[in-house]
Amino acid sequence: MKKFGITLTLIAAAVLAAYSTDYSQFERPLSDDQKILHALNRLTFGPRPGDVEAVQKMGLKKWMDQQLHPERIVENPLVAERLKPLESLHMSPAEIATNYPPPQVVRAMTSGLLPLPKDQEARQRVELQAQRLRAKQDGKADGQGKQGKGADALQQAMRQQVLAASDPVERRKLVADNAPQQVLPYDLNEAKLYRAIYSNRQLEEQMVDFWFNHFNVFLDKGADRILTSSYEREAIRPHVFGKFRDLLEATAESPAMLFYLDNWQSVSPDRIQEGGRRGLFAKQKAKQARGLNENYARELMELHTLGVDGGYTQNDIVEVARCFTGWSINQPNRGGEFIYNDRVHDKGEKIVLGVKIPAGGGKEDAEKVLDILARHPSTARFISTKLAKKFVADDPPPALIEQMAKTFRDTNGDIRAVMSTMVDSKEFFSEGAFRAKVKTPLELIVSAARATGAQVDFAVPLATQIAQLGEPLYRKVEPTGYSSANSEWVNSAALLARMNFALALAGDRVPGVRVDAGAPDNSVATVARQLLFREPTQQTLDSIEKALAQKEPTPALVAGLVLGSPDFQRR
Repeated sequence: MKKFGITLTLIAAAVLAAYSTDYSQFERPLSDDQKILHALNRLTFGPRPGDVEAVQKMGLKKWMDQQLHPERIVENPLVAERLKPLESLHMSPAEIATNYPPPQVVRAMTSGLLPLPKDQEARQRVELQAQRLRAKQDGKADGQGKQGKGADALQQAMRQQVLAASDPVERRKLVADNAPQQVLPYDLNEAKLYRAIYSNRQLEEQMVDFWFNHFNVFLDKGADRILTSSYEREAIRPHVFGKFRDLLEATAESPAMLFYLDNWQSVSPDRIQEGGRRGLFAKQKAKQARGLNENYARELMELHTLGVDGGYTQNDIVEVARCFTGWSINQPNRGGEFIYNDRVHDKGEKIVLGVKIPAGGGKEDAEKVLDILARHPSTARFISTKLAKKFVADDPPPALIEQMAKTFRDTNGDIRAVMSTMVDSKEFFSEGAFRAKVKTPLELIVSAARATGAQVDFAVPLATQIAQLGEPLYRKVEPTGYSSANSEWVNSAALLARMNFALALAGDRVPGVRVDAGAPDNSVATVARQLLFREPTQQTLDSIEKALAQKEPTPALVAGLVLGSPDFQRR
């Protein structure tokens, strides 16, 4: 960084130097032009060339109303075109388990314990993977570990083949033939980025990302590798603007969530003693002895509904866990579906947050818990606060949160109504919110692709960049999901990586992405206006001019420095 004359310390200070918690700033309105840019920066993944003019022509209020009703928006045909080769996105978990089996399932198929896929191409993949597994095992027997030079060279050669493939169908087939299990994160990452970059339904994609993080699952935890696609498709995406109660139940019943937070193994200790280990659980190994598991109950209240200060106790956690006994999965590693197993359900009386749930119930015990939590005032406040922190500011005014929470309570948790209250508020279009958020790695990289008008034919390299910046997609281990707080994303190492990406993108050096940085006028001010969609700050202009003092100001270099500047890091 020193070669550009910009210190990371100064950039970090500039990125974090936002508006204090002086709430009077949320009383000062933005100009009409600022409102349009602010809406594009917050409700989309960043403006593209022509977006500001399009919103001006349509009218900001009408544009926001359309974004809140994505079904009214004609989708960009590029989205369907880019998603078409990504077959696993449309498969059921059972189909994924058959077509892209993990090594242990491959061994079972080729040894006759499980049937081979009926599809000829999938069968060939299984047989090819079985050959590789046998070769790997033979290599170990000969003292050649899987991390040996030969294996590394083979993997590198495969990566180069994938990068070199111009046809998306051929490229994906190379991945599927060489590493079937990598197809699943490949498809998920490609789809998320194509939608974020190209979709006209931008707020919907922002909300999908928000709710996936809110109800996070970890792709690399066992069966969740084959369950995550359907989780996003069926539990998250259909409900992002609907009733919170419906979204809550969709995630609670999802095999991906049941597996991630271990509720599928939770059974009543009393029912075990009564013989509950017969049937489904009798087949489990002794070391996997079941009992009451509190993981989901705790996160349901702490992260999904009430919040850590929402008024629940440890006893409430135990009672909720008892209500959810029997909510399980049938053969999760083979793509099984949600089942309710009454034989292991706790039939006793429970009291959750002071509400009595009578003895003798079944599946409906947990459904009553979801009703209690969805209607609770702490949930209205917690969800409203989290939305305001994502879309307004890290420390949103209490008055705004109360407005949103009141809408949540009055509409029985209508998410679209809560979002409407937020975007119609004076606080949303205020100086206190303007440029008050630092972009997450996902937001930074997608906004850079959109601002430059980049043509993205292969999105995995961008996903790799996002991971290097600290946000590997679908791979947040903790149930908190990724934070939108500014402090999470600003440090010297991250800012150096962000600048390096910006220079690589503008220099057309990111595989699978094409950027034309050429311009008739490559002055710093002109390029900055084009990429920021507004006048750059004097601090940014001075810093870039200083960095260019002894260099030829090529369009690519100027664009890279603008994309790496504090002005572009904020939204």
